[in-house]
Amino acid sequence: MFACRVRRTARHVPAMNEPNAADRTDRESELWRLAERARAHESVADAFVAKSFTDLLVVVDLEADTERVPPELLSLFESHGCEGANDVYDRDAEDGSSAGGFDGATRHQFVDSETRGEHQSYVVD
Repeated sequence: MFACRVRRTARHVPAMNEPNAADRTDRESELWRLAERARAHESVADAFVAKSFTDLLVVVDLEADTERVPPELLSLFESHGCEGANDVYDRDAEDGSSAGGFDGATRHQFVDSETRGEHQSYVVD
């Protein structure tokens, strides 16, 4: 359901299907800047923007020794209109954003509430 990437290094490496800055909407650019800010945090191994079928997400991989998103990052995401995917999609989980483990890290997903439901990855007749 969600875009998947292989973490190649301790910091984000652009994927081949990642849009360059000229092809991004203003909101996508804002979310990429938010992901960059998250990557600067010592507990974050990687952060990037992904698309689900209908939503934009900020995906955050925490360092192996960190399981929960630090409160200052939660506040940062909330102040930029991003909510934990478990809360948004009404999934039963121990926290609002955890998506499980990935490559030794704990992955968290935050849904962009400003553009929620505006994206469509396929055509339905």
